[in-house]
Amino acid sequence: MMTLVNLLFFLAVSGYAVYLFINLVYTRYLFIKLGKKSEFQPKLKERISTVASNALGHKKLFKDKKSGLMHLVLFYTFFIIQIGLIELIIKGFITGYEYPLGEAHKYFSLLQEWATFLMFLAVVYGFYRRYGEKLKRLQWRRDGKAAFVYIALSTLTLSILITLGFEAIMVGHEPNLVYAPFSGIIALLFSGIGTTAGTVLFYVFWWIHMLVVFSFLVFVPQSKQFHELFAMVNIFFKKQGPVGKLSKIDFEDEEAEEFGVGKIEDFTQHQLIDLYACAECGRCTNMCPASGTGKTLSPMDLIVKMRDHLTEKGASVTSRSPWLPANVFGSSALAVDAAQQESAATVELPSLIGDVITEEELWACTTCRNCEDQCPVGNEHVDKIIDLRRYLVMTEGNIPSDATRYFQNIERQSNPWGINRKERIKWREEREDITVKTVKETDEFEYLLWVGSMGSFDKRSQKVVQSFSKIMNLAGIEFAILGNEERNSGDTARRMGNEFLFQQLCEENIANFQKYDAKKIVTIDPHAYNTFKHEYPEFGLEAEVYHHTELIYKWIQEGRIKPSKAVSESIAYHDSCYIGRYNNIYDIPRQILKAIPGVNVLEMARNKSDSMCCGAGGGMMWMEETQGKRINVERTEQALQLNPTMLGSNCPYCLTMLSDGTKAKEVEDTVATMDIVEIVERSLVG
Repeated sequence: MMTLVNLLFFLAVSGYAVYLFINLVYTRYLFIKLGKKSEFQPKLKERISTVASNALGHKKLFKDKKSGLMHLVLFYTFFIIQIGLIELIIKGFITGYEYPLGEAHKYFSLLQEWATFLMFLAVVYGFYRRYGEKLKRLQWRRDGKAAFVYIALSTLTLSILITLGFEAIMVGHEPNLVYAPFSGIIALLFSGIGTTAGTVLFYVFWWIHMLVVFSFLVFVPQSKQFHELFAMVNIFFKKQGPVGKLSKIDFEDEEAEEFGVGKIEDFTQHQLIDLYACAECGRCTNMCPASGTGKTLSPMDLIVKMRDHLTEKGASVTSRSPWLPANVFGSSALAVDAAQQESAATVELPSLIGDVITEEELWACTTCRNCEDQCPVGNEHVDKIIDLRRYLVMTEGNIPSDATRYFQNIERQSNPWGINRKERIKWREEREDITVKTVKETDEFEYLLWVGSMGSFDKRSQKVVQSFSKIMNLAGIEFAILGNEERNSGDTARRMGNEFLFQQLCEENIANFQKYDAKKIVTIDPHAYNTFKHEYPEFGLEAEVYHHTELIYKWIQEGRIKPSKAVSESIAYHDSCYIGRYNNIYDIPRQILKAIPGVNVLEMARNKSDSMCCGAGGGMMWMEETQGKRINVERTEQALQLNPTMLGSNCPYCLTMLSDGTKAKEVEDTVATMDIVEIVERSLVG
């Protein structure tokens, strides 16, 4: 009779918990379906590889080695313990039940016990990281949910070992300290309590374990722990292809009334999966240059606020409570149809831009992708920010004055300062030792040198283009420039939200490339390099694209140029975001510097993929920072900690920001700032 009552109560509790779990998960699915459909490229090989390295191998998690090891233990011990959970459940109804594994069961028991114990240790360490060590990135929210997770997981693991210990007493087994070491210790400690007491305590802790399991089952879809289900899904559906590549807007769509994202349901369904995959680990915010210098932007907070907004709006649209949804098998649980999507726009809720996400947050982003590079579940923050900017710029016409001035200058003169476009070619006249021809002045050229607005008009950046031109002359490279026919690349306009201006410039530039049959394009500008290489092809560009450091390294390897003069400098090298995190070029610039006699390369604490942005990306080069500390000053201070004699970069934007940083710190007379190509030129004879 007791067994029957136990079974009925178990079935009632477990059934209701599973029912709620299915409802909650399906509700989130319905909320995601509110988003726009997006194209899915199968590419199964790449997707499986991504899941294997990031979900199964925890590649991103190991950027923080301690945390990575802790999560690796939690991840795999969780699956091991689930295998034993079924056996533990059956033990509650069949005394002394064991899987029919014969002699192998003792090894199964050993594996279960160690997995449970290791999970408990990992949970304790996680608790220490948050509440003892007080890791900064984990201190952002104090709502008790994190504490509940630690308490629940500790109870889950300990109750397994305690239950198994009292089971040994209940069935009269001798404690086995070899194959059941931890439950065996418990059985040994309580061996004198007798069979009856052992039986009672077995069921007490068995039910404690079951109730925590079912409580956790209902808790997971309503908390950040939902990432345990959605992380692998998110990683699998992650966009394939070049990282950071932005979506193309079809301006020929006559039905389109708005551009960009003004409502949560304007995001694609793939973008909305990100929101529920977020683990709230704070890694993104911890590395964000805007957040780290006192701006209101927090990439993690951005995702969480949009997730909560989606849950609230989704519940209103589908008439389902975000916490206790309606019957999943009823009519209200049907997939979201067009009528529901339309009604999503009319629900009276806080506006996405203004109430949920402030404009200050959106305009603080430098698009450096440090947040995305750190995210262990594959979330993409930057494209969402740019989609929101697109709405402000192209739909509302709500543009900061600095951005307005930038757009107007680009439209009128194709450069950010509004300087007469006919002066674009004057830089080549300032050095008599270089030969630079336009495409109209030569019949043949191997490389088209894209000078860019910085190289054409900025006095400091002109020196970089001149140095690169000199090196190409010495290497015997045939090249040409577009001269006054060159336009702005449009990269910055695109990332500031003006997709229309970008596409206009893109089409003009591609027409010029095709007009002069440019097969190879090289530029000193990582931003132009990235957009030419990864985004222009979608609009018709067919050409090889190079950053100047790639060619310098190639020519050194081929012996075309031979750095021989000693350059006695200790150089703190700064990785450009658009060469580094966007294009994974880290070693080439360092190899170039190491090939120069006398150069001592210094590595900042934040280097390579962890390198901090200079503060110029995403249009911030042309906008004033009104909150917190200037990002370029923070980055300069990080470099100056190494006591360098020079700061090295490979980007005209970075060079400008670091130069301004040394001026702000009043060290410009003792610490030079130079592009790699300038340093190479100093080492060449000729």
